[in-house]
Amino acid sequence: MALYLPQAVEDESPALDELTPREIVAELDKHVVGQPAAKRAVAVALRNRMRRQKLAPELAEDVMPKNIIMIGPTGVGKTEIARRLARLANSPFLKVEASKFTEVGYVGRDVESMIRDLVEIAIDMVREEKLEEVGEKAEHNAEERLLDLLLPPPAPVAVPPAAAGQAHPLGFALVADNNPGAGGESAAAAAPPSKPAESHHKTREKLRAQLREGKLDDKVVEIEVRERNFPSFEFITNQGVEEMDINIKDILPNLFGQKTKKRKMKVSEALDYLSQEEEQRLVDMDQVTRLAVERAEQGGIIFLDEIDKIAGREGGHGPDVSREGVQRDILPIVEGTTVNTRYGMVRTDHILFIAAGAFHVSKPSDLIPELQGRFPIRVELDSLSLEDFVRILREPKSALIKQYTALLETEGIHLSFSDDALHEIASLSARVNEATENIGARRLHTIMERVLDEISFAGGEAENKDIVIDAAYVREQLDSIVKDQDLSRYIL
Repeated sequence: MALYLPQAVEDESPALDELTPREIVAELDKHVVGQPAAKRAVAVALRNRMRRQKLAPELAEDVMPKNIIMIGPTGVGKTEIARRLARLANSPFLKVEASKFTEVGYVGRDVESMIRDLVEIAIDMVREEKLEEVGEKAEHNAEERLLDLLLPPPAPVAVPPAAAGQAHPLGFALVADNNPGAGGESAAAAAPPSKPAESHHKTREKLRAQLREGKLDDKVVEIEVRERNFPSFEFITNQGVEEMDINIKDILPNLFGQKTKKRKMKVSEALDYLSQEEEQRLVDMDQVTRLAVERAEQGGIIFLDEIDKIAGREGGHGPDVSREGVQRDILPIVEGTTVNTRYGMVRTDHILFIAAGAFHVSKPSDLIPELQGRFPIRVELDSLSLEDFVRILREPKSALIKQYTALLETEGIHLSFSDDALHEIASLSARVNEATENIGARRLHTIMERVLDEISFAGGEAENKDIVIDAAYVREQLDSIVKDQDLSRYIL
């Protein structure tokens, strides 16, 4: 999965239900260059999903998502558009290659596993949200538990046995009041706090201040940790390993009881461990599961890549487990069915499916008619031009130029690119794409790595900390490789 650099300042974006299709396209433009037709299609699909939520339940149940097929070469932004759309909608998103699946009865992944994977992603999303909600309380509880370890509470002062029955000068005996609710407050509750208790409280607050300032981080404490050496079981069935996720610990609690052991660790590590333990205790996993299943059913997005690899009909030479058979297995998932997962039954009726493929050899009409009918929207993505390459280098929020500049800035190197350097890099990328395989914008990654190879290798050891990359420097680094066609095929 691609990694994205965090933004220093996040823009104030409007609420999702307030975004019009035009505004959704504008949000996608911040990350993906060009492809207006594809952005328009996914923006309408997302807006229709929001419109459906405002309908009466009886009518909303019958409004199905309009699935999309994206047709275009690799590296032009198909996956990125779908991924950014899911992030914008805060929806569970799964990217899966259709060529990984096989027909039922053959060894390989069954198509229902994509729904189980989507639910797992939804569970992780909802759990993270709940952990953020209980984060402060968990840290407070962990801090209190750690302070109890650093400074155990004082033992309660017991009334001496001799004093309990000792005669009072006025003629009655002293009796310890163990039932304060029966006749007023007890003497212990009415009495002011003792000096040892006050001293303990003051010492505890001093320790709390030192703990928050990090002065106790290197101190070693001994805490009880849970052992995680439960035996693992793996069941292989025709429905896949995921189907047989039985909670053995609940069935045989005596065999798999929660065992603990003493472990010494630094205060900083102990605080992290106790915080995580408190977070897990405060989060209601039943509620998380319920919300996650609902979010997967109503807002999930599955990106079916390489759909063209399973397009095609059988030629009369026996079943093809990677083509028509897989299409027929995918069909009920896309049409709407119920899939059994470890978290219960999940309906796929309102999950949005976005399929994508280059379709160099086959074409969408080679899919079986039933599957074609479940993807009513088809958009063609354009190959990237020289101007698109320049914009990709410069405009997106996580543009390559910004990424490399930020990476080298960590070692004190101030990197800058001239306009002619960007045009030269874009021109070389377009030229290599034409001469060899066209891999779209991914070619820019290869070219940029070659251009910055020496600078990245020197790193902080370089004498010159202010480096300007111009067209001459780019040509110097790449000319010999680009001119040699055989070498270019292997390196660029």
